[in-house]
Amino acid sequence: MSLDVRAKTAVPAQRTSQDRLDQRELRRRERRFQHRDKWWGYALIAPAGLGLAVFYLWPVVQTVYYSFTEWGAFGGTSWIGLSNYRTLVSDPEFWQSLGNTGIYTGLVLLGIPLSMVLAVLLNLKGLTGTGIYRTFYFLPVVTMPAAVAVVWRWLYNGDAGILNHALSSIGINGTYWVSDPHTIRFAVAVVGVWMTVGYNMILLLAGLQSIPGDYYEAASLDGAGRIRQFFSVTLPLLSPTLFFTTVLSVIQSLQVFDLVYLILGANTTGALQNPAYSEGQTVVMLFFQKAFFDNQRGYGAAIVCVLFVLIMAMTAIQFRLQKRWVHYA
Repeated sequence: MSLDVRAKTAVPAQRTSQDRLDQRELRRRERRFQHRDKWWGYALIAPAGLGLAVFYLWPVVQTVYYSFTEWGAFGGTSWIGLSNYRTLVSDPEFWQSLGNTGIYTGLVLLGIPLSMVLAVLLNLKGLTGTGIYRTFYFLPVVTMPAAVAVVWRWLYNGDAGILNHALSSIGINGTYWVSDPHTIRFAVAVVGVWMTVGYNMILLLAGLQSIPGDYYEAASLDGAGRIRQFFSVTLPLLSPTLFFTTVLSVIQSLQVFDLVYLILGANTTGALQNPAYSEGQTVVMLFFQKAFFDNQRGYGAAIVCVLFVLIMAMTAIQFRLQKRWVHYA
């Protein structure tokens, strides 16, 4: 009798011990697989990481370093500390270009409401030719800025431009839009809005189409009209997309260069012949002028470092403020 009891208790004990060994072996294999998968993951992202480090991070580090140096006439650099930044603070040309960039950014942001209106119109049910309208509005986005600048310079031409010809037909004498210091900022901003309105419209249209129709049905049952539905349903649910387009527009506007540079009539001497050049010059154009025409590359590096910090600060402020007006469903 006692031998049977020992046999019955010994078998479960052996099974428990075997189960523990199996679990340890299972965990050991799992850790080994995880370790191997981790290295496979590092190996797969290594090419992209290497490209990011070589073509993005290292140039950033170099630019920050060069902003504290002065370049010689025949190459070579010498460490001058914060001298470039002191010069930058007291340089009226920098503040003028920064103000021009800020005005351009503000005016381009006015194109976002226009993009939203177009997106709402294209989102209406029963509208025919939607694909044609989308293509028409998106064409400026895929057009080269150089081609856009050439076309708009022709439209803005003070002597033979279409714009002045149309104004003269109603008794208004047009001006030289891209060489008049009073009109250059607005002339350039109109082109900037024209180029970005299609891209923002596509983003907002995608945001509109992601809003469930149940919300509008519930609003209709509560007696809300189209306008009330827009402000109570559409606008809050579209706010994440609006926030995204705003952040992108601010960053792109602060970095604007080629479009303005070419509209101002750039040439190998830096487009200084245009009497409205200083009123249209942006921060990136000032960097280009100092770094590649005046050979002040250390000073140019300081300019782009300040612009980088400004963009980071503006983006951080927008992310901080978005908590007050962006609604995530």
